[in-house]
Amino acid sequence: MMKTLLFRSFVGICFEALVMVLTCFGVIAFGGSLDSEIFVKNAIGCILCGWFFSTATLFFENEKWSLLSQTILHFLTVSILYFLLSFFVGWIPFSLKGLAIGIGIFIPFYMIIWTIFYLYFRFQMKILNDGLDKRRN
Repeated sequence: MMKTLLFRSFVGICFEALVMVLTCFGVIAFGGSLDSEIFVKNAIGCILCGWFFSTATLFFENEKWSLLSQTILHFLTVSILYFLLSFFVGWIPFSLKGLAIGIGIFIPFYMIIWTIFYLYFRFQMKILNDGLDKRRN
């Protein structure tokens, strides 16, 4: 479990660091400039976001819980942490309107990504089961 946590932490942090660097390149390429304070704040925000999104997937490895329980716990964990981080970093304005717009964007993206992963792992399970069936025959 600890190896998995460390591996996912590393992958999440590295992925978000890459996203941050590519975003900065894009800002600079289109004529923008980066203030060092804003850069550091956003970089730390991206790295923390990558870390908790990647490690929160451990909820889905607890076979004692139903998929619904796993999904609810994952959603609550990542949404609370994401919105707290977003308000602190300034990605979402700290207002009721900002929160409403943020939720309006976050939930559909969460649902789309969750559905894609669900279908992917369901397909993988079918492939594994078909392989087991072939070995039995």
